[in-house]
Amino acid sequence: MANGSSRISWVDYAKGICIVMVVMMHSTLGVEEATGETSWMGALVAFAKPFRMPDFFLISGLFLARVIDRPWRAYLDTKVVHFAYFYALWVTIQFAFKAPVFAAEQGWMGVLQAYALAYVQPFGTLWFIYLLPIFFVVAKLTRGVSPLILWSLAAMLEIADVHTGSVVIDEFCAKFVYFYSGYAFAVYFFGFADTVRQNPREGVLLLFAWTIFQTQMLLGGWAELPFVSLALGFLGALAIITASVLLTSAGLAAFFRIAGERSIVIYLAFFLPMAVTRTLLVKFAPGLDTGLMAFIVTAVAAVTPLLFERLIRNSALKFLFRRPAWAKLSPTPASRPAKAA
Repeated sequence: MANGSSRISWVDYAKGICIVMVVMMHSTLGVEEATGETSWMGALVAFAKPFRMPDFFLISGLFLARVIDRPWRAYLDTKVVHFAYFYALWVTIQFAFKAPVFAAEQGWMGVLQAYALAYVQPFGTLWFIYLLPIFFVVAKLTRGVSPLILWSLAAMLEIADVHTGSVVIDEFCAKFVYFYSGYAFAVYFFGFADTVRQNPREGVLLLFAWTIFQTQMLLGGWAELPFVSLALGFLGALAIITASVLLTSAGLAAFFRIAGERSIVIYLAFFLPMAVTRTLLVKFAPGLDTGLMAFIVTAVAAVTPLLFERLIRNSALKFLFRRPAWAKLSPTPASRPAKAA
């Protein structure tokens, strides 16, 4: 447990590692595009690609069993309206910053059309919190379906490598199997974590073997083949769980735990410090190593949202990361007891 609460530390570590990898991907690719050069950070991004988002979705499904049987109104409030609020808020904020650039290219009518389209086609980095509520709803609607049947169908969608041009459809097909696995087989993932905790030496050896195997799959060009990509997604998730348990047991790299506890804060707000830091480094430190530049951008983009959230936590701006009461569904009123005759 973490901090005497009901939080499970290794889960926070896993979420933290995943969100940092997401920030690292966007930061590194942005720097490499701006400089026209590749870097050692790009190699890390490529290594993480097979498992970065699969693990994020798998972890998101681990505790679904605790709430999936709640009444629909309460379920929708926490699993749909919650994310819809933050998506609508932050897609508006992102457009406010990017509107001048879009207007120069497409005109202001084009900006309005792009903004409206963002509610159908997820915008930029926010597609994860757009898709997650869909996963929650589908999981509840299919509550009565055999887990084996539903998992097999979800796995077939991932293997099919669907490309329709719709982010929602394509990412649903590619990622739902991991989310559903986290929900349906949570007991086995928690059991695996317990096994690693009891056998840390074997956990280290497992990570070493996985690193070699994954590298070979990537270098051989096999990582995106049908069935292989599915297997690498799950193997990577197990590797992240292993690393998270080992870090928790050793009390190391506490930043990942903090990042995991506040992962949505980082996910929502990292785009701005990322863009600003990248622009400043490219302009004022053009000779800096591209990998080091990407590392600095990643660090600033990951840390700044946490500092900003801490600063505004008790201010009028807290609505940026904390859903206000008006954006919540009120509980269903309890029926009045019948009057005694």
